[in-house]
Amino acid sequence: MLENEISKVIVNAAFQVHSNLGPGLLESAYEHALLYELQQTGLNVERQVELPLIYKKVELNCGYRIDLWVERLVIVELKTVEKFDPLHVAQLLTYLKLTDNHLGLL
Repeated sequence: MLENEISKVIVNAAFQVHSNLGPGLLESAYEHALLYELQQTGLNVERQVELPLIYKKVELNCGYRIDLWVERLVIVELKTVEKFDPLHVAQLLTYLKLTDNHLGLL
């Protein structure tokens, strides 16, 4: 499956989760529910993947973690906020750069 096809599955699963749970829960609750929904589709999904920073050929664990990494092609960063902050977008762009992925969903 290509990134765009995977992203459609992710968006549909996210709508399922939101329709069933509604607003107001912790980010981790939505993360677990979305993980479940995506696993039901047969996709390979990793949760809370540590993402080291490579600096001068040295691996540094700076605390970066990908919420959900689907098929190692699409990064999903969950946020339970009323409005996205530019910092949220920057975080996702950084994760894309560090993984050489091309598609992320916020």
